[in-house]
Amino acid sequence: MSSKPDITQITTAAGDPAWLVTGYDAVRSLFADSRLGRSHPRPDEAPRLFETALVGSPSGTFETEHADHLRMRRALSKAFSARRMEALRPRVQVLVDSLLDDLLERTPPVDFHEAFSFPLPALVISELLGVPTQDRDRFRVWSEDMAHRTDRAKADAGLQSLLTYLDDLVKVKRRQQAQDVISDLVAAADQTGELTQKEIVGFSMLLLFAGHVTTATALEKGIMLLDLHPEQRAALWGDPDLAAGAVEEILRAPFPIPETTTTRSGSAGTPRYARADIACTEQTIRAGDLVVLARGAANQDDRVFTEPNRFDVRREDNPHLAFGHGPHYCLGAPLARIELQVAFATIPRRVPTLRLAVPAAEIERRTDLVIGALTELPVTW
Repeated sequence: MSSKPDITQITTAAGDPAWLVTGYDAVRSLFADSRLGRSHPRPDEAPRLFETALVGSPSGTFETEHADHLRMRRALSKAFSARRMEALRPRVQVLVDSLLDDLLERTPPVDFHEAFSFPLPALVISELLGVPTQDRDRFRVWSEDMAHRTDRAKADAGLQSLLTYLDDLVKVKRRQQAQDVISDLVAAADQTGELTQKEIVGFSMLLLFAGHVTTATALEKGIMLLDLHPEQRAALWGDPDLAAGAVEEILRAPFPIPETTTTRSGSAGTPRYARADIACTEQTIRAGDLVVLARGAANQDDRVFTEPNRFDVRREDNPHLAFGHGPHYCLGAPLARIELQVAFATIPRRVPTLRLAVPAAEIERRTDLVIGALTELPVTW
């Protein structure tokens, strides 16, 4: 059983003090604790996780954060309902097959990131939000810039470019509403007056970023894990009905290329700020402190997961925290699961010999971004 402390003091990549929470029960409890939030009463003085506005510093208004969050969740609950997401499954299947058709026309080795793992979620979230698909390369650049760990100027410029683009797009949707999420938000704002233009733009930015970057990373992690565990790959390839369980295990398992600074800087965690003093195990988190909830470490807790270091696509009890927990549980979780399930049920059938084209040790993880992306993922078949 684990003997490591559930909470420790660390120095972040930005050089500030923080609490790193790694125990499953502690992380799960704090995700649902209203005494933690994304805002800070003195944002200019708040400790930072990274030199980026994306996840490195406070967001939102301290006095109204919880009320603002409830309004946005209420406005988006219908658009992101499990039923509506499930209705997208046939469209996701069409996109997966189309991308695999294009992949198979190329001469291997091929960069899986460029050919499949980036375009699939980018196309899906673009269609869902109502963003023209021809603009996906533009928001890809902006997303990467705004996720830069250390270059604050580049991160701020990328964020501002994406916000400006979306501000213009929301104005277009206000004049010409369609069947998409941004139009739904505009309609809700017009009907209730609860949402402002700035709020719609800000949340659209978060959905656009999270909706393609995180799913792309999970697709690439899955390909690598299956290649590194041939017996698990054989099980899934022999029975694509295992795809749903395999996806949950891919989400739980650590990335096969670790970040050397993770345990020191808390880069593999979700930042929150204490709104009040919180007693956590044998420590006291003080109001204003930065708290990093390490979902990856929690998902490796041997007090919850049997043989957590074993990658097992047949794992039955898998209450991982990849999508968080509580009021801030990821709205896009049903959509991400559908994309991953369709991909990992279809690849064994369409490209059964797909494998890494280079040894896993030669694949590099980008160290300049907070999102843990790969430089490339060469595959062959």
